[in-house]
Amino acid sequence: MKKLKPVVFVQGDREFYRENKYAQTILLKAMSDGITDPKELMRVAGLQKVADVYRTLDKLSIRKEYHNALSRQGISLDKIVSGIKDICEGDSSDSVKLKGYQTLLKSLGLDKYEKDEEAAKGWEEIIIDINENKDKKAEILDGEFEKYKIDRPETPADELERQEKEKEVGKELYAD
Repeated sequence: MKKLKPVVFVQGDREFYRENKYAQTILLKAMSDGITDPKELMRVAGLQKVADVYRTLDKLSIRKEYHNALSRQGISLDKIVSGIKDICEGDSSDSVKLKGYQTLLKSLGLDKYEKDEEAAKGWEEIIIDINENKDKKAEILDGEFEKYKIDRPETPADELERQEKEKEVGKELYAD
């Protein structure tokens, strides 16, 4: 009877189902350095149980088998990108072309376009705006808040003496 590997869910509420590529990478590095003891691997990868080490290794083997299966079937990133390109440049409808281009943009991380008005301005314009608005902000703040007096605490005598000594030492060190 063939042993079936566990199914891995990329998303889930429990840690059991999550994809833990960071721990997988640490385990690969540790195993390449010659560490084979499961308890040591658990400590190095920051996992809680030895079973988590074996589960992570199962996820690694499934990932490896998946990539091998893709390559055996002739599916590579080049083929996927060229397929999307063919759809975008082909005789398909505009909505299909748009979805193809959106897929390419999403793969580059450019799927969201948020206009940043501050970035559109040059540095000179930003400085001018700050200087023009400084007076307006001061007027608004003066009208909204009551003015109050700040009582500074008195500096202790020993602290004043220490500051004077530091000034004298500074004058001696940096005298012209």
